[in-house]
Amino acid sequence: MFSFFKKKKIVAHIKLNGVIGNAGKFKQGIDFGGQEEIIEKAFSLKKGKVVAITINSPGGSPVQSHLIYKFIRAQAKKNNKKVIVFAEDVAASGGYLIACAGDEIYANSSSIIGSIGVIYSSFGFTELIKKIGVERRVHTAGKNKSSLDPFQEEKDEDIERLKSIQLDLHKDFIKVVEESRGTKLKKDGIELFSGEFWAGSKAKELGLIDGLGNANEILKEKFGDDVVIKKFEKPKGWLSKKLSSSSNQMDQFANILEERSIWQRYGF
Repeated sequence: MFSFFKKKKIVAHIKLNGVIGNAGKFKQGIDFGGQEEIIEKAFSLKKGKVVAITINSPGGSPVQSHLIYKFIRAQAKKNNKKVIVFAEDVAASGGYLIACAGDEIYANSSSIIGSIGVIYSSFGFTELIKKIGVERRVHTAGKNKSSLDPFQEEKDEDIERLKSIQLDLHKDFIKVVEESRGTKLKKDGIELFSGEFWAGSKAKELGLIDGLGNANEILKEKFGDDVVIKKFEKPKGWLSKKLSSSSNQMDQFANILEERSIWQRYGF
């Protein structure tokens, strides 16, 4: 009986769910600080030769996306382990960047995949404050300190500066995808890096993913029906739950609106 259990394949499994970056006060999202320990523990599992990562994210912070991506690859190299990524509803923008840490990527045929681009969005309130008779007063040290102030008219030089930064971030994103997917990418007649996104079945045709299927079925197919999937999750502590329930309602509402706006880009 001992030898029977010893022969079973063990796979560590991490689940990353939510908007990447600051998801709001005491609210669980995906950031490097919150996931570092869990990722390290999963890769430290001695009996497991593979780490599975399920991701469900519409993106968010490019910095946090890169930090998590690089840490996963560093841990894979350090521990000599293969990484298999599974996309659920969405692996878009920064969510797809993290997915590129996988040696193989799988998704559902209806998953939303891609959105390889960079976005900045805000509102302009100049006409509103004129209408209600509010005067905006801004004093800075440094002529560009008030760039993109939503209560002032947009300036051409501010927009050009922002676009320059976005282009740099976009180049970094493209580099990650090309290094990860390599010759699997099918670029003929398709602008893969335009910010467009596709359903999982089309993403497979384009080489953005390797196949269709969920974590349980793919892992059983690869390692047998008796594969042991060991989950690594960060529990939400009592203090976090308590503070979350008592935090400012307006802050919660603003955070919910921001998070929903990111999800809704992809129909969720």
